[in-house]
Amino acid sequence: MAIALLPHHIPFNPQNTNSNSSQSKYRRSSTITCSATTSEALSAKRHLLSLICDQERGLKTLRDPKKRSEIVEAIDAMAVLGQDMVTTGDSLSATWRLLWTTEKEQLFIIEKAPVFRTRAGDVLQVIDVENRTLNNVITFPPSGVFFVRSTIEIASSQRVNFRFTSAVLRGKDWEFPLPPYGQG
Repeated sequence: MAIALLPHHIPFNPQNTNSNSSQSKYRRSSTITCSATTSEALSAKRHLLSLICDQERGLKTLRDPKKRSEIVEAIDAMAVLGQDMVTTGDSLSATWRLLWTTEKEQLFIIEKAPVFRTRAGDVLQVIDVENRTLNNVITFPPSGVFFVRSTIEIASSQRVNFRFTSAVLRGKDWEFPLPPYGQG
C-alpha cells in the first residue's frame, strides 16, 4: 500500500445567489462545512506526514508494528475524509514521490541497494490517466534505475487497477530485462 497525498479541492458552485432564499442559506452553510472539512483534511495530512517523516519510506516500520498501525490508522482517517472525492481524474496524472509504503518488493529493493554498492535514490510513480499508463521508478544514483511499466484501468472514482507489462534494471552501460510480475 503505497500512498500518494492528493490535494483536496472542493469546488463551490451556488445555484441561487439570492441571499433571501432558503437554498442560498443552505449553500452558505455548506461552504462553512467545506472549510471545516478542508481544515480537517489538512490537519489529517500534517498528522500523517509527521508519522512517516522518520520511517525511511517504510523500512523502520517493518520492525515496528505499533508505528505501522498508527500510520495505517492515519491513512484510514484520510480515506474517510476523502470518501466522496474523485481521486482517479486528471489530477492523478503526475510524478509522485514515494514517502512511505508497506509494499514488500519496493522495501526489499530500497533496503538491499547497498549490497550492490549503491543506494536507492528517488522512488517515483509516474501516472498518465489519459494514456492509461503507470510507471514505477526506483533510481540508483548516479546512473542506475529499476523501471516497471504498467497499464491502468479506472475501476471507480477512487480505484485504479494496474497490470505490469515490462520491467528493466539499467546501469550506466548495461540493461537487464526482467519479467513483469503483478497486478492490482
